[in-house]
Amino acid sequence: MGRQPRWRRVDFTPQITYFKPPGIPLARLQEVRLSIEEVEAIRLKDLEELEQEECAQKMSISRTTFSRVLGSARQKIADALLNGKAIRIEGGKFEMALRPFKCFNGHEWTVPFETMITTPPQFCPTCRTTSIMPLQPSGPGWRNIRGGHHGGGWPQVRLP
Repeated sequence: MGRQPRWRRVDFTPQITYFKPPGIPLARLQEVRLSIEEVEAIRLKDLEELEQEECAQKMSISRTTFSRVLGSARQKIADALLNGKAIRIEGGKFEMALRPFKCFNGHEWTVPFETMITTPPQFCPTCRTTSIMPLQPSGPGWRNIRGGHHGGGWPQVRLP
């Protein structure tokens, strides 16, 4: 049995999560699925133009793992572009670099993941109430879940 895969850290989740070639009806369209961490790898390397070592550090994975994730993403994008397939962005096993929180009085703030591991917030920094909760990303490809993989390609987001 292999070891557990490491959670990949991402700083960005796209708002647009579906791309399709024009002129092909959805019923006849094949899809490729890119995970959130594959999109993050493309963003860091190809859009931000960072070196692979820096990309790997930002995602909290090894350079060889980063190279595999990047290669997989590029292969899927090439398949979609050259073979007229749609691209769906969803799912994966990742953690957000900044975790948003909200208190029941309406104040919102973010906590870096490194802080979450050692000292998770116990109260709102503005009003000091202990009635706080983590916020999860919303929008296409997200479900209001508390960690764990739920079929259909929904993301795994680790909460404390």
